[in-house]
Amino acid sequence: MPMLQSFNQRLIPILKDIAKEFGTPFHIYDEVGIRETCKLFSSLSNVMPFRQYYAVKALPNPHILSILYDERMGFDCASIPEIELALLSGAYGRDILFTSNNTQSHEFEAAMDVEAIINLDDECLLNKVSPFPDLACFRMSSGSVSQECEYIGSSEKSKFGIPYERIANAYHAAKTLGASRFGFHAMLCSNQTSATNVLSLAEIVFDHAAKLAQEVGLEFEFVNIGGGIGIPYRPEEESFNFELFAKNLPVTFSKYFKEDTSLFTECGRFVTGPHGVLVTSVTNVMEKYQTMVGVDAGMSSLMRPAMYPNAYHHITLPFTHQKVATFDVVGSLCENNDKLARQRRLPLPRQGDLMIVHDTGAHGSAMGFNYNGRLRPKELLLQRDGSVRLIRSAETTSNYFSTIAMIEELEKNVRNKKTPMVG
Repeated sequence: MPMLQSFNQRLIPILKDIAKEFGTPFHIYDEVGIRETCKLFSSLSNVMPFRQYYAVKALPNPHILSILYDERMGFDCASIPEIELALLSGAYGRDILFTSNNTQSHEFEAAMDVEAIINLDDECLLNKVSPFPDLACFRMSSGSVSQECEYIGSSEKSKFGIPYERIANAYHAAKTLGASRFGFHAMLCSNQTSATNVLSLAEIVFDHAAKLAQEVGLEFEFVNIGGGIGIPYRPEEESFNFELFAKNLPVTFSKYFKEDTSLFTECGRFVTGPHGVLVTSVTNVMEKYQTMVGVDAGMSSLMRPAMYPNAYHHITLPFTHQKVATFDVVGSLCENNDKLARQRRLPLPRQGDLMIVHDTGAHGSAMGFNYNGRLRPKELLLQRDGSVRLIRSAETTSNYFSTIAMIEELEKNVRNKKTPMVG
């Protein structure tokens, strides 16, 4: 959706100066907006044992994670680097929930070294956790309940989680291995913007967890309903009604569990997604069989429009006042799907005009890559006091070549080298 009005009012008046100082392209994040969204979750923690664990995959920058930790969020991590990013924010122990899949023993060791909560994705992983922790948690496959709700979709082919029909065996095995405390995890949706639907899905999780606890003969210390709360990428889509969600979720939860049972969520996109934008400059306006507007960003800076057929990111040209035209917005990769927008009607820009791609505060920079030797852009933070700070430098050729062995020897093969290759 178009960026929030408050973010727009803080950013647009200084955007030209930012672009002049830092150069394009860049992702820029709004600290004020991020903190305001964090505070929504306090309406749950004020009335029940609750914690929100931010999905680090959404925006893995320790400067952002430090803001979230300051707002009392924990972190949902799926790899050793994500654990290390959480540690850089000040998190430790139960601040970190390690939910990976296809996990190797050394990854579990790293999570246990920092006393993170470990969430197992499959029964075969039981023998890869040694010594086995006192607190055991397992993830239930969404395929177990996909027939119960029409908006979940078919999930039988999902690689995540343990089928409900077998998950009791996992808890029995954990007991045998010495576990005496237990948690339950399931994530049944992705980018769901209907609070009513998310509440219905949450109750399905609660129902399954309560029946499982009775079957196995245990009490859950916490139930984790994952993330999945969405944002409206398209202008016509509804925003998630968090007030309705926060009002009804504790009531529903209390029907199934005791007062001292904790509820966890793992929202990522909802927390930071709307509070980031990608700013890029127009490089070329090309007339093929269709008009193509080239920019200095592309799918290596924002993969979602190329990766997901229905993905949409709102685009604006705040300083362009030309006639409206229909065109594709393209990057420079040797791939025809390197497009940030297809057949979008916008004012036709000129070379050098600034373009804003909205809602890149989650799964934007995080999904960047280096195909074709394209380098990922810098990240900036618009701070509470209105100042702008660099929180990740743009990649350089030195970064790109840093993992190549014996690069100095290879440079001797370069003919007529006027400047150093790496720099």
